[in-house]
Amino acid sequence: MPRTHLSMAFSLLATFIAFGLHNVAIASQAAVNSIKALDYIKHNEKYNPEAVIPPQCYTRTEGKNNPCYVCHQTYSQTEQRSNLMADGGLQGEYEFSDLGMENSWVNLFTDRTEQIKSLSDEMIQRWVEQDNYQVFIDAKAKDTQWRGEYTPIENLAYPDKAFDEKGLAKDGSAWVAYNYKPFPSTFWPTNGSTGDAMIRLPEAFRQLNGQYNEAVYFANLALVEMAIKDSEQLSTLTIDEKQLGQDLNKDGKHSLVNHIVKQSHYLGDAKNVKIEKMLYPQGTEFLHTVRYLGINSQGEIYNAPRMKEVRYMKKHMFKSVAKLKSAYFTEFKEKEFEQLPKTNHLGDRGIGNGFGWTINAYIEDEAGALRQQHDQEMEFCNGCHKTVGSTIDQTFSFARKLDGLAGWGYIDLKAQKDVPTIGEEQGEFLTYLQRVGGGDEFRQNQEMLDNWFTSDGQVNKQKVLALDNVYQLIMPSKQRALDLNKAYFTLVKEQSYLFGRDAVIGKAKNVLQQVDDSQAPLDEANRYQYDIRLNWQHSALNTANAIKAKAQQGAK
Repeated sequence: MPRTHLSMAFSLLATFIAFGLHNVAIASQAAVNSIKALDYIKHNEKYNPEAVIPPQCYTRTEGKNNPCYVCHQTYSQTEQRSNLMADGGLQGEYEFSDLGMENSWVNLFTDRTEQIKSLSDEMIQRWVEQDNYQVFIDAKAKDTQWRGEYTPIENLAYPDKAFDEKGLAKDGSAWVAYNYKPFPSTFWPTNGSTGDAMIRLPEAFRQLNGQYNEAVYFANLALVEMAIKDSEQLSTLTIDEKQLGQDLNKDGKHSLVNHIVKQSHYLGDAKNVKIEKMLYPQGTEFLHTVRYLGINSQGEIYNAPRMKEVRYMKKHMFKSVAKLKSAYFTEFKEKEFEQLPKTNHLGDRGIGNGFGWTINAYIEDEAGALRQQHDQEMEFCNGCHKTVGSTIDQTFSFARKLDGLAGWGYIDLKAQKDVPTIGEEQGEFLTYLQRVGGGDEFRQNQEMLDNWFTSDGQVNKQKVLALDNVYQLIMPSKQRALDLNKAYFTLVKEQSYLFGRDAVIGKAKNVLQQVDDSQAPLDEANRYQYDIRLNWQHSALNTANAIKAKAQQGAK
């Protein structure tokens, strides 16, 4: 038991003794076993001071299986990225505090097999098909004491009702859903959850002369996308250059255009806002829902109405690269002096990450209703959205959106190919499978191993390349989806999120309970460079299609 847990254990032990339990050994063990996740919160006792270290960082790598590279990266200064974390060295060195050396995500080591067997398929199906978002939004609307952000989207549980074909919310809220490639591999449905993401820009970015203008809004969204991806041009909705008085495609005339090239400033009523490389403008908002695995009548997996979590981010303060550099330096100094992570708690508003973003998050209570996450639960968010080297302005998904107009619309994995990341030649997911040696960080997703690996543990490259889309690669079977839903359901009933929120069917394999920092996690030959951005136009698509055609010809 981590040292920070001891005071509560002793407190509970004193309680047991007070009630006449004279056998100290029995009382001590009872005290330890009786501590629940919510007990720590109720007694304001810190359970895990290193909650920013996610469970995946405790993977047993054997020196060669590397899931670390997608998060921990150092880039050349010539790239002039806004992310200055430069933590690629973590692929080769554990830099945990003394407390972080012990894995506090104990839910990973709980075997839920029997609990899963006790739950019926019919019960879990009814559970995941319920909409718990609308009830949550309605309650927040009536809560006059609530001081957090209010971000409703009508019919969000049912995306086909919530968004039009461009991804624009039908309720006039100006949220826009986008089709992005899920980050490897925690966010692959085969490992537990489906998800989506929406963006919203401030009002000035949606208006021209004080009036809402859809073409201007999508042109500004394209400019944000170009800034984050550092790209030269993108397709967008048709826009009248004469209306704006600007040559957006740089062809020397004013006409109707459907693509836009790099600009110095945003458009419309945001024309005085300068575009900054790899940074969002102040006021940018993101909404991300983490959902159960829905199963339709054909046995296909989809984003279920029931939400496990609703996550929200707002860029409440714009920080220049110079100010961000100072923030990264402060973070570096704290780690050098072995100070524990600091989280700025903001009450109803959630937490601040120290880099200009406010983060809020909601999760199911014991009855399945969404509630705000407790302070300790929310510290988990900073593990990814504070100081991870591969992110762009502390975010993941938007840089992974399909380019331009094709990427506006609710997430659709069937419309995505396994394209490479920038700087790579083969598909990102195929590369990940090869570098990790499994279909998840812990290499325990047996279904992925059976489907895409040979008997000697090598990826069946030809089989993966022959797939039509990433849906076919990263979706679980119906039975696995049912089991994953049931596994997570047991966490909800326990409210044990402090101990880990991964849906693990059996005890985790290949996970360290105690870190030995004298041994490097990965040999130098197995450390990799990685870019979170994707090359959607790469010739690897042609290669994959050629291999598929060859395989089909051979079958004939």
